[in-house]
Amino acid sequence: MSTVALAMRDSGAMLRRDFTHSKRNLMMTISGIATPVFMMVLFAGVFGGAIGPQGIDYIDFLAPGIIIMSAGTSSAATAVKVCQDMAEGIIDRFRTMDIARSAVLTGQVVGSVIRTVFSAVLVVAVALLLGFSPTASFGEWLAVLGIYVMLTFALTWLAVAFGLKAATPAGANSLTLIVQFLPFISSAFVSPETMSVPVRWFAENQPFNPAIETIRALLTGGPIGNNAWLAVIWAVVISAVGYFWARKQYNRPKTK
Repeated sequence: MSTVALAMRDSGAMLRRDFTHSKRNLMMTISGIATPVFMMVLFAGVFGGAIGPQGIDYIDFLAPGIIIMSAGTSSAATAVKVCQDMAEGIIDRFRTMDIARSAVLTGQVVGSVIRTVFSAVLVVAVALLLGFSPTASFGEWLAVLGIYVMLTFALTWLAVAFGLKAATPAGANSLTLIVQFLPFISSAFVSPETMSVPVRWFAENQPFNPAIETIRALLTGGPIGNNAWLAVIWAVVISAVGYFWARKQYNRPKTK
């Protein structure tokens, strides 16, 4: 069996382990999946009439932002699970076993991406029930999925690095707060034009905003501009930072 085939086999075993842990920690799994849905209901049903932009139904404006937000909220569970594995010593045991070293982290990443995509599907379903009316074609939906998976993949590797770096699960969760709350300072909930100048500049230039604007344009027929390229560039940069940081933390020698 080739090295690639062995790595894929070992990654599959780690993926099954990740799903088993998700079932055992069901409340944490449900929380990560359901939080974006609660945010959708809260903002669409409670705040929408007060803060919605003119000329567009607020649910049509809001849904793309919540879809992207779901990629960030799921990162906390990933970071916590990785940190728990480190604290329990199972990562050190995996290092001594005859398995591909990359498989341990890859299984975590793939499992997290699958759960996060499921969360996004649930967000879209609830948005449709609340009146969301996308105009996207099948090809545009595929583009939405591509942008979403790229960002989710990037944030998941970053979450794995957080989990490997943190000393405690609580610390790992704290490190992911910036990823969870960045969408609030973007065009996810309100137009940046309503913000003060410094906040507006930050909202328009932070990593989540190009992905939100791209998905909003694809789903509602607006102009994409340079947002798609910026979304891809941000995803590649975050993926590289998260992957190499996680690999460095995973390969570091155990301290006495």
